[in-house]
Amino acid sequence: MKTSELTGAALDWAVAKCEGAYTQSVDTDIDGTIRINYGGMYPEWSTDWAQGGPIIEQERLLIQPEIGKEGMGNAWYAVSMKDTDSYGPTPLIAAMRCYVASKLGDDVTLPPELEQTA
Repeated sequence: MKTSELTGAALDWAVAKCEGAYTQSVDTDIDGTIRINYGGMYPEWSTDWAQGGPIIEQERLLIQPEIGKEGMGNAWYAVSMKDTDSYGPTPLIAAMRCYVASKLGDDVTLPPELEQTA
């Protein structure tokens, strides 16, 4: 899957992979929500500033609004110190896509459980 299209549990899984988690699993809550089990925790890097913020700081990502980006409406833009960049509908999604792209490249192979959610 294209890194630029990752969202939700698929994006959080890719961030977990970048963070060095090779034993994470995919769990489904009673309400059907798919979440990543990362050593007994359920991080949501792409939606929780307390979790995604430290990565932004650590990687020194620049985030800025991108008004009227063609085909995207109002969006957010993130760029890394390695000149990897990405867009997203929120600052955290743009930043986490940028982080994943800088570590894993433009394409990510998802586990089968996440392919239908991405």
